[in-house]
Amino acid sequence: METPALVTLTLNPCVDVSYDITQLIEDQKVHANANRLDPGGNGINVARALKRLQMPAVACTVLGGEIGDLFTRLVTGQIEQLHAVRIAGETRINVTLQQQQPRAQFEVSGIGPTLDASTLQHITDTVLRLTGDGFAVLTGSRMPGVPTDFYAQLIRRLQVQGARTVIDAQGDMLAQAVAARPFLIKPNRVELEQLLQQTLPDRQAVIAAAQSVCARGVRWVCVSLGGEGAVLVSATEVYVGEAPVVPVVSTVGAGDSMVAGLLSGFSRGEAPANALRLALACGSGTAAQPGTELFDPAALPELLARAQVAVVAAPAATRFSA
Repeated sequence: METPALVTLTLNPCVDVSYDITQLIEDQKVHANANRLDPGGNGINVARALKRLQMPAVACTVLGGEIGDLFTRLVTGQIEQLHAVRIAGETRINVTLQQQQPRAQFEVSGIGPTLDASTLQHITDTVLRLTGDGFAVLTGSRMPGVPTDFYAQLIRRLQVQGARTVIDAQGDMLAQAVAARPFLIKPNRVELEQLLQQTLPDRQAVIAAAQSVCARGVRWVCVSLGGEGAVLVSATEVYVGEAPVVPVVSTVGAGDSMVAGLLSGFSRGEAPANALRLALACGSGTAAQPGTELFDPAALPELLARAQVAVVAAPAATRFSA
């Protein structure tokens, strides 16, 4: 069976600058122990992860200025195909600080240039054409000039041509996307709490909340829970995943790697439990890497062997799959 097209959209890409520091001290210069540059943006990371899973994807994005040129050089060889629309202004720079004493992670996200209507139309037409009846991943932060219902409108247009959409967003963009009934959304616990405007104190509450979103017409909801793993829920099925334990170096990109694992599984027609297990392995593998470096494909078999997924058949009955 031919693999469906896999397309990611990143409206606000970036160059990620990561510094490893001993301690951040107010009003004092801090010297880095190590630093690195990576191409970033959620959809870009998903495409990078898919290439490592030997799943070719097209990454659609918008790039501007000298930072856009640097981004293009950094991403070369890391994704299967890049389709970039050039715009005025500078692509943003994001900064991550990994503090060692005490252990902490600080992140600063740039704003990014403004997108005009013609650029949005161009990138929309490109995503529609390249996706066909395949999968489109719409993810990342909103740039100035992008309406909050942009994802929702694009979901509906993609559905007309038989495509399935995967959404990893937050706030108003996620809320309006949910109303358009995408195939899958992947919020973390905080993003799901914000979507439903309620506190979710434990995993059972998260599962119930995810099922309420499925009742609105979303086919699958995967909620990442950090060290607690993740849950994958549909209107009739619940899968509870335990992530393999790894020494966490940086969590940047871990959620994007999970999206790639889920998409890889679903696009190949694998069982949902197997898709979730791959997502957990990819996410843990990325968390063990510095900066926004992604998982090592060679480490995946061992991580997959340690990831566990429980199929929840009833409130009091679970069965772990091997």
